[in-house]
Amino acid sequence: MTAAPPGPPPIIPASAFAGLTIAGIALSTNTPRPDVSDAAVLAYLGEHAAQARLAAFLTVAAAAPLAIWTTTVYQRMRALGSTAPGSTIALIGGALASAMAVLCGFVGWAGARLGDDPGAASVAGLQRDLAFATGGPGFVMFFGLLIAGVSVPMLLLGIRRPLAIFGLVIALAAELSTVVLLTLDAAPTLPIARFGGLVWLILVSLLLPARRPARPERASTMAGVA
Repeated sequence: MTAAPPGPPPIIPASAFAGLTIAGIALSTNTPRPDVSDAAVLAYLGEHAAQARLAAFLTVAAAAPLAIWTTTVYQRMRALGSTAPGSTIALIGGALASAMAVLCGFVGWAGARLGDDPGAASVAGLQRDLAFATGGPGFVMFFGLLIAGVSVPMLLLGIRRPLAIFGLVIALAAELSTVVLLTLDAAPTLPIARFGGLVWLILVSLLLPARRPARPERASTMAGVA
């Protein structure tokens, strides 16, 4: 019986996702924090509308390769023999993380249009909060589920154990990032999980085998028959 193909190389969507994400973050480094005034947010959007619009586009565009990576690695984990819930958790986490990225991009695009309305300060404040919630803890939380959902089966199957442990550490930071909804003092967990997750994503794309290695005893039996 011919084994199912392992799917496209995951490094391709992983590289696209990482590149688009980093470019979008680079354009958003001066975005006002959630604790600044509504007037300051509106002033920023008025001065940087084109930059905010491009950052929103990149955020939405990054969602597609993340979804492709998720389904590709899900198929690969199943081919490696993962029957635990972890691979399904990864599939759901990746899908929801992609959805959060799209929602964040749409909110950012809508915010870029507010700079033309001098009376939209309160709406700009709402846009700031929604963009932060969806693109920050919302995205990172589900991104952490994706990472954990791949790392746990890797650990159980004995595949790249150091990389699996690294993934679990990043996933823990990602889940802890939800505390930022209670206090902005937890904000450092967001870049740790986001950028650490990008590094993990690239490494998994390069090091995760396409198929489970043959068992030594089975290989010996086949050699004897030959």
